[in-house]
Amino acid sequence: MKAYSISKYSKGDKMQLVDMPEPNIGDNEVLVAIHATALNQLDNKLKEGEFKLLLPYKFPLVLGHDFAGVITKVGSKVNGFKVGDEVFARPADFHIGTFAEYIAVNENDLALKPKNISMEEAASIPLVALTVWQAFFEKAQLKKGQKVFIQAGSGGVGTIAIQLAKHLGATVATTASANNFELLDNFC
Repeated sequence: MKAYSISKYSKGDKMQLVDMPEPNIGDNEVLVAIHATALNQLDNKLKEGEFKLLLPYKFPLVLGHDFAGVITKVGSKVNGFKVGDEVFARPADFHIGTFAEYIAVNENDLALKPKNISMEEAASIPLVALTVWQAFFEKAQLKKGQKVFIQAGSGGVGTIAIQLAKHLGATVATTASANNFELLDNFC
């Protein structure tokens, strides 16, 4: 399979397009043909080595934290998915690698892709949605009636944060450039 890989931490080096073997799957994993992936600041920070003490990855490393695709194989203990299912996910740390044609993913990290969104839209959601979930539920314990300020409301995290905060019944204030007011009108 083709994949974009790095061989060391670097601010200047570019990812290299390489040939790699198709991943093997474990009993609780599925193999997914990736149709879309997303670029995140986290990928760039990992490439530059900013998290090497917290996340000591081994090289060569295929980056990428979000994807949407179609399951092509299932492990012997997989219960919730089948070949042909359209899925999306944020693979667990140390199991990333969505800048490739295929990825092996634990079934617990997957969700069925909603039928009413494209592969590209689905691939844009997992990491930013996880970020918002962690902030609202694990850290702030946001509840109905509370007020929340969301910096950069028209960004990837901001657009998800506004929608989830409103869904929870919070009052939302945000910032955005004048060019993005119309976009935010759809959420507010």
